[in-house]
Amino acid sequence: MFEILGFIDRRQGRWAESTKNLERAIELDPRNAGFLKQLADNYVCLRQYADAERVLDRTIAVDRKHSNIRGYRAEIELHWHADPRPLSSTIRAIIAEDSREAKNVAQLWLEVSLCERDFEGATRALAAMPMAGCYDHWIPFPRASCEGVVAQMKGDKAAARAAFTTARNEATKLIADQPEYAEALCVLGMADAALGNKEEAIREGRRAAELVPVSKNAIEGALFIKYLAVIYAWTDEKDPAFEQLTIAAKLPGFLSYGELRLHPYWDPLRGDPRFEKIVASLAPK
Repeated sequence: MFEILGFIDRRQGRWAESTKNLERAIELDPRNAGFLKQLADNYVCLRQYADAERVLDRTIAVDRKHSNIRGYRAEIELHWHADPRPLSSTIRAIIAEDSREAKNVAQLWLEVSLCERDFEGATRALAAMPMAGCYDHWIPFPRASCEGVVAQMKGDKAAARAAFTTARNEATKLIADQPEYAEALCVLGMADAALGNKEEAIREGRRAAELVPVSKNAIEGALFIKYLAVIYAWTDEKDPAFEQLTIAAKLPGFLSYGELRLHPYWDPLRGDPRFEKIVASLAPK
């Protein structure tokens, strides 16, 4: 743990340098939507949400029809203040304007539905979800994984087991071809955790985090630490779950106050004072 936390100050400095470089690039090319999106991602990972909103407003001004960017802008309030209402209302507005956009915002729609414990919304988001599934940035969770999380939230154990079994089978095939595919190992670990395969899940989650440490890739590494915390939580290993979650909360990354407050991933840890302390550490100041 201390070895990982030793990287934090250096990583923060590199993030600040990267952000300054992007700001300079945008001064030279102010309508470059790719640079603007990347800069917004930087600010989100640094949890500088007001700056992220400012940049996304500029991005929308460049391309007002980009539904994903509109959704991303609304999503900031979910992460920053644990308020899902702006994202929920934006998703409804986008779909009302053009129903074909449902597939483009399905992942955001599913996220906000899970955070609101909206069963109907989650079911509709799944129906609109592309067959590729629900990526969490670089981690390719198959559609079956998404279905499993929704079934878990509903308390439908049979449906959750069937979905996570399918997800496990898909991830196993990927790993057979690429044994060190960290993202697939993470998907497999989550599926095994949901299925009660405790030892396998922990081994797979730890291996994914070992393959992509924060010293090698700051953002993906932090993401794997987060999912290792989820795996520990789902397998009732609370002490290591809190150890990993403490690390993830201190690193730049996409873990947020709103996610911890609202997302069902973290339900097994709720009510524990250690969890509430971590949540409070990410609360808006």
